[in-house]
Amino acid sequence: MILQKDNLRLGLVVGVIAPLFGMVIYYFWKFFPTFSIGDFLHVLVVQKTLITALISFSLLANAVVFTLYINTRRDRTAKGIFIITCIYAVAAFVLKMFLR
Repeated sequence: MILQKDNLRLGLVVGVIAPLFGMVIYYFWKFFPTFSIGDFLHVLVVQKTLITALISFSLLANAVVFTLYINTRRDRTAKGIFIITCIYAVAAFVLKMFLR
């Protein structure tokens, strides 16, 4: 299976996809069925404090996947996930600073 390989490129792809799943899970956990996805995005724009919670939940998804790859000794893939996680964290910080 492709997810069992150990390479940096796979880690970068998994690192990008996992937070997207985290965002979707956060939407279904907190906002579904009361808000549509469009309403959810509007609420994120209006209430900037929710962005922090959404980003935290998304990065938590990356932490789970990162831990899975570290524990199975696929270090190159974990390295890719870690790189993307750092990029997400910096982007989140910058976004948070500009949305004040």
